[in-house]
Amino acid sequence: MKSKPTDFHVVEPGQPNPQGWTIPPINDLRSAIDYLKTFPGEYIETDREVDPKAQLAGVYRHIGAGGTVMRPTRIGPAMTFNALKGYPGSRVLVGLMASRRRVSRLLGAPERELALQMGEARKNVTPPVTVAAKDAPCQEVVHRAEDPDFDLRKLLPAPTNTPDDAGPFFCLGLVLGSDPDDRDNVDVTIHRLCVQGGDELSIFFAPGRHIDAFRKKAEKEGKPLAVSINMGLDPAIPIGACFEAPTTPFGFDELCVAGGLRGRPVELVECVTVAQKAIARAEIVIEGEILPDVRVAEDQNTGTGWAMPEFPGYVGPANPKLPVIKVRAVTTRKDPILQTLVGPGEEHVSLAGIPTEASIYNACADALPGLVRNVYAHSAGGGKFLAVLQVAKTKAADDGNTRQAALIALAVYRELKNVILVDEDVDLFDTNDVLWAMQTRFSGDLDTTFVPGVAGHVLDPSQTPEYDPRVATKGTTTKTIFDCTVPFKLKEHFVRAQFEDVDPRPYAPELFEEDR
Repeated sequence: MKSKPTDFHVVEPGQPNPQGWTIPPINDLRSAIDYLKTFPGEYIETDREVDPKAQLAGVYRHIGAGGTVMRPTRIGPAMTFNALKGYPGSRVLVGLMASRRRVSRLLGAPERELALQMGEARKNVTPPVTVAAKDAPCQEVVHRAEDPDFDLRKLLPAPTNTPDDAGPFFCLGLVLGSDPDDRDNVDVTIHRLCVQGGDELSIFFAPGRHIDAFRKKAEKEGKPLAVSINMGLDPAIPIGACFEAPTTPFGFDELCVAGGLRGRPVELVECVTVAQKAIARAEIVIEGEILPDVRVAEDQNTGTGWAMPEFPGYVGPANPKLPVIKVRAVTTRKDPILQTLVGPGEEHVSLAGIPTEASIYNACADALPGLVRNVYAHSAGGGKFLAVLQVAKTKAADDGNTRQAALIALAVYRELKNVILVDEDVDLFDTNDVLWAMQTRFSGDLDTTFVPGVAGHVLDPSQTPEYDPRVATKGTTTKTIFDCTVPFKLKEHFVRAQFEDVDPRPYAPELFEEDR
């Protein structure tokens, strides 16, 4: 299914869209940073020198990484490092979307309505458009791999998260590829990209990725696959790209979702050296080709045995055989900003989790209208493994419909592992409230449903034959539904204590300044 230019609706920046959300005036990374600067505590910079090898991530771990990072960590501001050891003049931004509040400000919908906004953007797509090179800031500076002094390792300060990483990684490189026989069949996905040499990267594909299907098709014909790696983007682009099948089936261009979020199309430009397009307002674009029948060990330069910290909170093992991207050029804006993230941090939760919420919400709304009120892809699961569904039962049949909603969630998002169901009087974004529901509205042998032997995610270390001898392959697990809702017939016996609704602001105005 190709994305067609239907439901096209241009929204002027700063004006409300048809759903009432005010779209901020953002069309690239720089305008996103400028916008964040208008909110106290959302963005900081430092001129103190930092080493991109492990030190940068080690600093930000304490500033604002959050997520599944080993404690101590916290949710904090986005941060730009202006002095990188060994890279004079370079800048690195980390944590742009490492808080739900910040994502809300960058996209325009309230924190609790982000799933609804993402769901609407998926339904009301706006396809990208192509602009001339003169209108593409990403090509203000061009470095060609054929130049004698070209060296990716010296040109861009790709960080490592830990001292054990396989090498420097581009952690927020949005790879754009297309069917080798149909350039209009486009996919964009974020992948693990390790710098392997002056003009080579390795790329890791989790199972089922559409660009990998393009690569395999090209490889079968003995051809390279042209790709662009786009970094430093309007945040609507990478978060829109994190939808997965079946919500975005094979042949669906996820850039249409970013267009839906902004109410105007993403701008593309033809690459300088390969037959592919790049995102015109990116800070940095790496142009290259995935070579056929070439494989390298991910840690060939370090021998650590490890790749990098992944979203579950563990350092993943280095892959012994990964495809190779031969770099043909790097194009940038003047004074480019390299954007990165801390692998297990809250930024991954936002990127993966909010599209997950939207996928589940839309599917449940279609199948069981009015039952599911909201969805939260919890930080503890990295935005992928754990979902909390808030439901509103109105009849006895909703006891069964509620569990059906959980099954729909597991079906619509393959990597989801556990689902917790709560009633409408429980704040699904408050972990303590969710655990309260589990303590008072849940009995283990009565309210737990197991779904064994189902495909999950290869990066979960418990999804292996070594951990569970019943599974034959890595990435297979038992999925679990925890029904922490009150049976419909007993709802009148589970009414929470009702307090008088008093406006507290006159009594403690300093605590509510952000609500003004």
